[in-house]
Amino acid sequence: MASAATAAPPKQHPTSPKSSDSRPRTPTWAWALPPVAVLGLVFLYPLALVVQQSFQPDTGGTSLQPYADVLASASFLEALRTTVWIAVAATVGALVLGFVLALVIAFVPFPGGKAVARFIDVFLSFPSFLITLALLFIYGTVGMANGLWTDVTGAAEGPFQFLATPWGVLLAEITYFTPFVMRPLLAAFSGIDTAQLEVASSLGARPARIVRQVILPEALPALAAGGSLVLVLCLNEFGIVLFTGAKGVTTLPMLVYSKAILESDYPGACVVAVVNVLVSVGLYGLYRVVSRRAGA
Repeated sequence: MASAATAAPPKQHPTSPKSSDSRPRTPTWAWALPPVAVLGLVFLYPLALVVQQSFQPDTGGTSLQPYADVLASASFLEALRTTVWIAVAATVGALVLGFVLALVIAFVPFPGGKAVARFIDVFLSFPSFLITLALLFIYGTVGMANGLWTDVTGAAEGPFQFLATPWGVLLAEITYFTPFVMRPLLAAFSGIDTAQLEVASSLGARPARIVRQVILPEALPALAAGGSLVLVLCLNEFGIVLFTGAKGVTTLPMLVYSKAILESDYPGACVVAVVNVLVSVGLYGLYRVVSRRAGA
């Protein structure tokens, strides 16, 4: 007993300097400092400079005069209306088209279906102006469709002249942003138990009813996620409007470009930029509230 007691190692006191509990621990809040610092440097600081510049007219000082001048101008009101209706219409179009195409890819077997689903992931990396250029090659004034028409009929020009109008911008945005809706939908459809569809079909339910009562409830969260993303992206889209050459279509991002680059009105450009941010955040919040009440 004495030898066993002698061989036993002495217990370490909790206050001993070798105790692991005495090592200094990093506070939990300290781990948030690096990402907050990066966010502040890359996003919040430039945004603060834009807001500050929007209150500083060219005459000097600090005042609300830039806001009064811009918000009362007809060009701003027209740009605001154009931005909102194109963004909302493009979002609705992308939701409808994306839902239909995702249904076909997920539930209608056809050769190359998996390749099409993989191509959607690649499509998301394409720049927006590339899709616009593709539409210009097809439907532009000297595009393939107009060229074919003039060759066949001998007319001086083709009938497809809509790309330089709001409808051309809308078509380009729907074409580009539809895959942003399809990606979350395909992920949601992959989790649907096909046995539910088979049971519903065996009970006599038609395809439209199966989509409405079985598939659509499962797709609502994905539709809300994809739709909210597309809405925000459309509100801030610049490249598509610029590359379509739609001179009569002025959105808020185009107005920022016009005031800053063409007119050298930097306070006015900052005012429009601040309003654009507020509209984006406001419509995004409204969309999320509506989708949440709808059960998405």
